[in-house]
Amino acid sequence: MAGIRMSLNMLMVLRALHQRLDDPYYGLELQRALGISNGALYPILDKLERAGYVMSHTEDIDESAEGRRRRRYFRLTASGIPFAETQLKAAMQTLGQGATA
Repeated sequence: MAGIRMSLNMLMVLRALHQRLDDPYYGLELQRALGISNGALYPILDKLERAGYVMSHTEDIDESAEGRRRRRYFRLTASGIPFAETQLKAAMQTLGQGATA
């Protein structure tokens, strides 16, 4: 957990991945769902993956036959699920405190 600075975009990524534990997102799909740029999304996913909270895999397809490039899918790991829950809960508590101040 050390070294990961929470930002709104990071929280949005964690929330989206947590909402689809059994159905991983591919990069472009996640980017479109969140409305954030590649330049913001991929560094977040990379940071979470290096920390062990997210795992990814690239699909094994014949790009020529499918008529598209391979997709890289992302999902939370077993340790990423409680990490996401903790971070999202802390953010909600912070927002709740800010609303009453």
